[in-house]
Amino acid sequence: MTLYDELTARGLIAQVTNEEEIREMINNGKATFYIGFDCTADSLHVGHFMALCLMKRLQMAGNRPIALIGGGTTMIGDPSGRTDMRKMLTKEDIDHNAACFKRQMERFIDFSDGKALMLNNADWLLDLNYIELLREVGACFSVNNMLRAECYKQRMEKGLSFLEFNYMIMQSYDFYYMFQHYGCNMQFGGNDQWSNMLGGTELIRRKLGKDAHAMTITLLLNSEGKKMGKTAAGAVWLDPNKTSPYDFYQYWRNVDDADALKCIRMLTFLPLEQIDEMEKWEGSQLNQAKEILAYELTKLVHGQEEADKAQTAAKALFVGGGDMSNVPATTLTEADLTDGKIGLLDLMIKCGLAPSKKEARRLVEQGGVEVNGQKAADATAAFTKEDLAGDGLMLKKGKKVFHRAVAQ
Repeated sequence: MTLYDELTARGLIAQVTNEEEIREMINNGKATFYIGFDCTADSLHVGHFMALCLMKRLQMAGNRPIALIGGGTTMIGDPSGRTDMRKMLTKEDIDHNAACFKRQMERFIDFSDGKALMLNNADWLLDLNYIELLREVGACFSVNNMLRAECYKQRMEKGLSFLEFNYMIMQSYDFYYMFQHYGCNMQFGGNDQWSNMLGGTELIRRKLGKDAHAMTITLLLNSEGKKMGKTAAGAVWLDPNKTSPYDFYQYWRNVDDADALKCIRMLTFLPLEQIDEMEKWEGSQLNQAKEILAYELTKLVHGQEEADKAQTAAKALFVGGGDMSNVPATTLTEADLTDGKIGLLDLMIKCGLAPSKKEARRLVEQGGVEVNGQKAADATAAFTKEDLAGDGLMLKKGKKVFHRAVAQ
């Protein structure tokens, strides 16, 4: 099976231009391709993780990835999939976020010896002359066509700023610039980026002639990844300080049964033959599939040691009798206690189980909180340092979220 056929079989490819050329290039390791990452936070999340896995697959087949850090485009903000305008970040915030992205990407992509490039579009976008850009690039874009793009249409009723309206031009210019300066001949992105990507391909052809070879490919992965990257509690981050390896493991362990094999197919590096056999699994075997998914992805992001710890902790909680030391824990100090005690609601906030006392109280009153296996019925309950000694208190929120609270 060729690489292109494998990507198709894994459900990754949604739309392409120049399919035969794309097939030939990536199968033979001739693609220099880019995927962009705007620096809107100080960590990548699981939606980005899908893109990183794709880059790793293609690099393993001899293609050269360009990880494009959006230091420039982040200053504008991508309107795709948004109902409101993104928060404006300072240049210092963006630079900090970009540095965090670089450290995380290096776990997936080999940047040694020119095997991959890491670029920042701030290096060319921030120095553009506005009038020159309007004349040289803006003239290649039809406002009518831009307004028909899905990323703009969905915002027209609630309001689309002129700042955001420029995003398509900036992203298109990225491809044009990298095509000229780095030999980038292919771009990847999610379905929500299709219009922006076509803009880049068309810009190259308009400026450099019809024979210029620039190709686009869109994937199911980014649009699916943005859904997968969010939970009721917020984003699932790749940074272990924001989402612990255990919580990361549990996130994937708790995916819906209907999504388990799709995620295994799209995200893991298990052989397709093995995954095809899993398609026959039913009932309790789906739990085994989700354990495989959780372990494989935690190993990819955090390493085998952390994946082993997370798996051990999960089995200790759900099967019983195992080592509880790897369950996520918060250590409290004397400063966290008032008159030698801490209230249940404050404890939940301290452990990250609720963002506020109001939400913590709601969870308790609805019967969604347990302490050491007993339902917490009293929102005014408090615990002493002695209660938190030794293994501490095991808090449970809902059916699947566990957290230990221990005294220093």
